[in-house]
Amino acid sequence: QVQLVESGGGLVQAGGSLRLSCVASGRTFSSYVLGWFRQAPGMEREFVAAINWSGATAYYADSVKGRFTISRDNAKNTVYLQMNGLKPEDTAVYYCAAAEGTYYYISIHKYTYWGQGTQVPVAS
Repeated sequence: QVQLVESGGGLVQAGGSLRLSCVASGRTFSSYVLGWFRQAPGMEREFVAAINWSGATAYYADSVKGRFTISRDNAKNTVYLQMNGLKPEDTAVYYCAAAEGTYYYISIHKYTYWGQGTQVPVAS
């Protein structure tokens, strides 16, 4: 079992930056691939970014490519999402997720463990 707790959300102006963190407890952190997803009001949860077990390989949704960066620190059991150049359309609840594996997953269905989410409202 893996428990995930996100933090770092909050109101930000368009063009601003935030760094989300997600701390994991439970089994060996480096055994998991990690992802960030988001869900806007009235919308389905969507993929944002994912990273492999070592942190060497990452993948991004087209909508955030070049603005967001996912990273992980296996010594701290933490995955991060650095968000720059935020836009009002980035407004959502952001969730981190974990799945056993070594590469990365894009599909929401691959992820077994989820955090409770952190809100990121972006004001225009």
